[in-house]
Amino acid sequence: MRPRWLPRIPDGPDQGPWRRRSNQLLYVLALAGMGASVWAFWLTLEDMGEKSDSKDRIAEACAGLVDAEAVLSLRGGVVRTKTDSGADSVLRIDSLPSACRIYGVPESGGSDGLFSLVVRTAADGRPLHVVGDESSLEPFQNRLDRNAEDEDATRTADRAEPHPLGDGALGDYDHGSVTVRAVCTSGKPAALSVTARADYEDVSDQDRRTLAEVAHGAAVRAAAGLKCDARLSALPSRLPTPDRELGDPKSAKASCGWYRGYLGRTARGRLPDRVLEAPLGAMSSTESCLLAVSPSAVGEIADDLQGPDRTYAEPALTHSPWWMRTSSYLGTDAKSVGHSPFADTTFLKPGTAGGDEGAGVWWASSVCDGRPALHALTVSYTYDGVVSGRMAGLLRAYVDDVTKRRGCTDVVFPPATAFARK
Repeated sequence: MRPRWLPRIPDGPDQGPWRRRSNQLLYVLALAGMGASVWAFWLTLEDMGEKSDSKDRIAEACAGLVDAEAVLSLRGGVVRTKTDSGADSVLRIDSLPSACRIYGVPESGGSDGLFSLVVRTAADGRPLHVVGDESSLEPFQNRLDRNAEDEDATRTADRAEPHPLGDGALGDYDHGSVTVRAVCTSGKPAALSVTARADYEDVSDQDRRTLAEVAHGAAVRAAAGLKCDARLSALPSRLPTPDRELGDPKSAKASCGWYRGYLGRTARGRLPDRVLEAPLGAMSSTESCLLAVSPSAVGEIADDLQGPDRTYAEPALTHSPWWMRTSSYLGTDAKSVGHSPFADTTFLKPGTAGGDEGAGVWWASSVCDGRPALHALTVSYTYDGVVSGRMAGLLRAYVDDVTKRRGCTDVVFPPATAFARK
């Protein structure tokens, strides 16, 4: 029986019952197709509305500094986002340091980390650069969180050491973030730092490029808003994928090249047997080298330890890896280096040298091309006692290398007493 809603199709001269049923079926399918098209069109309109709302949320949270369309292209493309009203999630250009945080909303609901933007200046009362054994600088925190005893805790770092953007004058990047720096030739502040960060693990090369473009654009807009007279160079055409896997010191030739040379002149002993380095930028205002101890080397070192130091060997295999980092800061950056940033911040002053065992940092200073420079050695808190007799020589070897490379003068080293265990 024909449904009442289905129009009657006149019989043609050659139509039989099968032909009539076939035509009716095609008609039903046509109606279904039209319905599906209408539904798809409705979903498209809905997505467009969600995307427009997301752009508005991003613009509001990030003070109009970022390209919202670019942010939505991260992680394979996002339609829906959310923000919250916390002090660390809504950026205020008139109250720096400040940040905005954007969350992606998947089809299943909930929210995932997507993007953060942090704007800093050299005049905001907090250091642009933090050194010392701070939890935020722990290079193997992901390993610590998992506390996996069967894993090689120091094989892969959570983050790459910062790679220079081009020659380094513009800033640097790692696997999941890009920092663009601007030096203000007039007005205040003296310097501006903008970091665009992906708040998820699997950051693609395209995502990293997007982060660089977002950071660059945000830095231009922030500088204009702060009356910072700065000229930013263009982004480099390539951002080579940064490595996070530590290697043999014998292969070091960039920011850890000094350590390869040092081990060529002296026995390694209890010092690290792994390095993670980054390319050196001729115009970089920062550079760093991460050193760490492998599980096998921990075992070798432990046989020679006594007392409290020996008790640190077992945790070094799991939740307290042994590591150290050397780093340098030049020019305006050297004037904004400190440790303990979340308590009473202690700034390291250019022209001075010393050490703070509690913070796990020792530093020297110099003058490079007429600009101040600071050179720091950070040692993890369970490791400094193990290598206390080597730290003075290690810092000197690093500083001798970096100051020679950069043509620095007026080098000041910490006194021997700065390395004495308390």
